[in-house]
This record gives sequence, structure tokens and C-alpha cells, in this order.
Amino acid sequence: MASNIISLWSLVATILAFALVVQGTLGGIECENLSHETCAFAVSSAGKRCVLEKEVKRSGLEAYTCKTSEIEADEKLNNHIESEECIKSCGLERKSFGISSDSLLESRFTKNLCSPQCYQACPNVVDLYFNLAAGEGVFLPKLCEAQGGNSRRGMAEIKSSGIVAPAPGVHSVKFTDATPPEPFNPVQFTTAEPTVAPAYPPY
Repeated sequence: MASNIISLWSLVATILAFALVVQGTLGGIECENLSHETCAFAVSSAGKRCVLEKEVKRSGLEAYTCKTSEIEADEKLNNHIESEECIKSCGLERKSFGISSDSLLESRFTKNLCSPQCYQACPNVVDLYFNLAAGEGVFLPKLCEAQGGNSRRGMAEIKSSGIVAPAPGVHSVKFTDATPPEPFNPVQFTTAEPTVAPAYPPY
């Protein structure tokens, strides 16, 4: 009876170890193993965003490498390679280098990003640009609201309005104008007669 229990535990331990090995070798996305066609907008199994980088060799040939960035994605997005549908719907390009918030200033891009086809169907892209906008002090839903006009002006207006994107677990903050300090009375200096050093008797 005891030997059956021990062999059952051994079998369970072996199956568990095998499952972990298979998951580690087959299921995990590592940015460094991705091609330049799948790198941009991918998320590794560790939850880090992948970044496509370009190097120009001495011969003049371009070489692409996929690297792991320090930017973390939402944990629900681990092991994710962005679909072609989302790349097209959100107005992205597969050969996007680095990660930058500059595209948020382009009205054509924000129109695509804020469209229902992207905003409601591509959580990975929305998560990335939500965090990039927050890094600039902008709340992405407000930017999408303003994107009907000029997104560059909309982003500037949102930033200057004092509406800041909330940090996780923190409510939005609205900054109000500070009251200017009370004016002060200038000090007036008067010219006085120069003081004369006392005369000391000679030694």
C-alpha cells in the first residue's frame, strides 16, 4: 500500500516536471528568437515588450535584431505576437523600431488607434499606447475624445489642462491655478553720510 502511494507521487512529480520542461521549451516567447516580421508589438513570456532594432553594417547592409525591453505589458498579454488585423486596424507597421510616444502626435495615427476596430479589439496595442500616453501625462481616452480635431493640439490642450493619467490605484488629479503671492513693498535705501573712523592717538 505504502509503495503504491510512493509510486503514485513519483508519477505525479515526473508528469509535473515534464510539463514544466515542455512549457519552457515550446510555449515561451523570447524576444531574441523572434524574426523582424513578428518582433514589433510582441510581448515575451516574461511580460516584457519586444523591440525591433536596426543596425547598419560596414558593408552598408541593414541587420535587424529583436531585443527584450524593460517595458512591461499587462500580465494578461504575456506570450503575445500581434495579429495582422490589429497591425492594419491600428495603423501600425511591422518594421517599427523602438518604442516611442511620438506617433500619438500624428492625427492619422490617433484616428486609427481610437477607432473601434483598434481600441475595442486590440488590447495589446491599446495597453502599450495607454502607458506611453500616461508617461507624457496624457489620459488616452481623453486624447481619443479630442482626436476629432487636431491631435497635436488636442494632446497639448490635455497636457495643459492639468488632467493627468491616473497611476494604478490612484484617482485622476486636477491641478488648479495657484494664487499668486502677495506683492511686497520694496525696501528703500537712503544715502547717509559716510561714517568716519575714530581717530586713534599715534603710538
